[in-house]
Amino acid sequence: MRRWTTWVLRLRWLVVVGWVAVAVVGGVLAPKTIDRLSYDFGLPGQPAFETNERILAEFGNGGAIDPLAVVLSVPAPATVDDPEVRSQFASALNQLPDEGWRVVSFLDAGTSGGTAEAASRNALTSSDRRTTVALVYPPVLPGPAAYAAALPQLTSTMATVKVAGQPLQVTGVEALREGGGGSDRPIIVEIAFGAGGAMIVLALVFGSLLAIVPLLLAAAAISTTFLLILALSTATDVSFIVQYLVGLIGLGVAIDYALLIVMRWREERAAGAGNNEAVEMAMVTAGRSVLFSGVTVAISLLALVVVPVPFLRSVGFGGLLIPLVSVAIALSLLPVILSTIGPRLEWPRRKQHKAESRLWQRIGNLVVRHRIVAALLATAALAAMFAPALGLRLGSPELAAISAGTDPAAKAYRTATDAGISPGVFRPVEILSNDAKVLDAVRAVGGVTAVAAPTGKTWAHGDQRLAAVLLSSDPSSTAGRETVEEIRTVAPDTTIGGSAAEDADSVTAIYGNAGWVLLLVVVVTVLLLARALRSVWLPIKALVQNVVSIGAAYGLTVLIWQQGFGAQALFGAEASGTITFWVPLAAFSFLFGLSMDYELFILARIKEEHDSGLSTADATVAGLSYTGRLVSSAALILFLAFVALSTVPVIDVKIFATTLALGIALDATLVRSVLTPALVAWFGDLNWWWPRRRPLDDR
Repeated sequence: MRRWTTWVLRLRWLVVVGWVAVAVVGGVLAPKTIDRLSYDFGLPGQPAFETNERILAEFGNGGAIDPLAVVLSVPAPATVDDPEVRSQFASALNQLPDEGWRVVSFLDAGTSGGTAEAASRNALTSSDRRTTVALVYPPVLPGPAAYAAALPQLTSTMATVKVAGQPLQVTGVEALREGGGGSDRPIIVEIAFGAGGAMIVLALVFGSLLAIVPLLLAAAAISTTFLLILALSTATDVSFIVQYLVGLIGLGVAIDYALLIVMRWREERAAGAGNNEAVEMAMVTAGRSVLFSGVTVAISLLALVVVPVPFLRSVGFGGLLIPLVSVAIALSLLPVILSTIGPRLEWPRRKQHKAESRLWQRIGNLVVRHRIVAALLATAALAAMFAPALGLRLGSPELAAISAGTDPAAKAYRTATDAGISPGVFRPVEILSNDAKVLDAVRAVGGVTAVAAPTGKTWAHGDQRLAAVLLSSDPSSTAGRETVEEIRTVAPDTTIGGSAAEDADSVTAIYGNAGWVLLLVVVVTVLLLARALRSVWLPIKALVQNVVSIGAAYGLTVLIWQQGFGAQALFGAEASGTITFWVPLAAFSFLFGLSMDYELFILARIKEEHDSGLSTADATVAGLSYTGRLVSSAALILFLAFVALSTVPVIDVKIFATTLALGIALDATLVRSVLTPALVAWFGDLNWWWPRRRPLDDR
């Protein structure tokens, strides 16, 4: 690292010009990068995905894209069975185009989709016969909004008519999602929110213009990574989720790495070192930790890169690039800045910098003095938080979680469900078959309220016909999932489509071989940490702590989102009923690496103090006094970045951000501040055991 630092400082102007040029180009091309991102969650090779692709190709709609819904609610004593109401409702639906639109309603005839069965009429109508829903499958467009053209067309068409004096309302899964405005808000909003919080923390930490340096490095890292993502998008699809990860995780990670090096540079200068000598010492110590940390984070994301799911693989690539770019900038551009103008940026700070924190020294003394009690209490607390994770259910969020807003689609959805119409109606399973026996077998499944098989031409392609299976429960609920699974046991997999069936395949595709992948990542990470710390026990201890910490984050996420404790207060949302199927694996990959960052920062300093001659207990207190403030500040910045991520109006992203924020908060407080020093002090000299080669026998 000394030679690297000497080389970088010798070529300082080339380093500055190179990074500025790349960052500017990346910033200018960032909008183009975002435009190239994919909204495809496809699962190539999985039966439901392949069936959905066939449905979409042959019919131009349906498959994994759930239908829109037209809701009619008439006042008493009128009912939807009144001849005049039926006639007016039929006339409204007849205004929809004949080509490319499919419709299922309670009407016997007169819709563009033909007739529906008596059971379907009951499933689509409330028990008091005053509220009904017509399912509408418009043409689908590629991109983030499948009904970007059809939804405004349907809404405007329905707005021109009234039935029994009542307006027709439009809702549906896609309408509820678009009502949140998630696809319209630029990423810069979240980045600005996260950067604002980071600026406050950095100003308190530095008290000088140095606070700007980590933010500038983060901006360069983010824009550079966006440029690399643009290049990656020419070779493969890259998920839209990547923009949030690069923008916000990049903000936190780049600032963390810069913070570690700058704080060590300050410490060396306060100890009397010259400026360039302080830069060199900071790079040899903190810079080495940053290098190992960045590589550790990148390795942890291999779990996503090798998963046979394209959108998750792209998330892994995006997540892998940002720590590597952040490391590259921290180890090249940052030493140049500190060497060139670092001392001038200490203005207006007047007090001499003190590397040691009295507060963290007291915390360290308390934990080390009561190490066994501290370790047991921390472990018990983490175990209690982990417990709810044992009931984790994977799938898409229940519709109740995305219908809590005040937009027209949410109000229309609640009008229907409040009247007693099942949420399962809005996410029908689709059957592509010409075998009447298959439909009869599906009708007999418990939890299926009806199988609508209209006879219109828009429901047929060649010798194949489509049927919509209406469920009595939301397919993301426990009962709904069981119904979907039973449907898949009585009908061939190749005939079953719909978003609910694809959800089940998602779990299989993502977690089918995840155990082996995670084992590989864990082994490689432990070996890397063992090499960095020259210890066998410390990496194993860090691994166990990470697993428990991440499990506790899962448990709290299940409590908040799946069970709904605090979801309304924190996010204004109802319980999701499930945890989005990709969140646990993605959260593990990110948290595993990011948590190792803090572990490595603390343990490397404890080892440094121990190597200088301190006992394990004293080295633990000293290490925590030097790194406690750093780790808590870095974690707070990353926590605020994840809070910013949670403001994205997409439930899946909110659940992901919640898991990450909780994981970082638990890791920086309960784990690194209590459990880590307690265990290091408890196990004493065992921490430093490292196998050595015996010298060769000279005889």
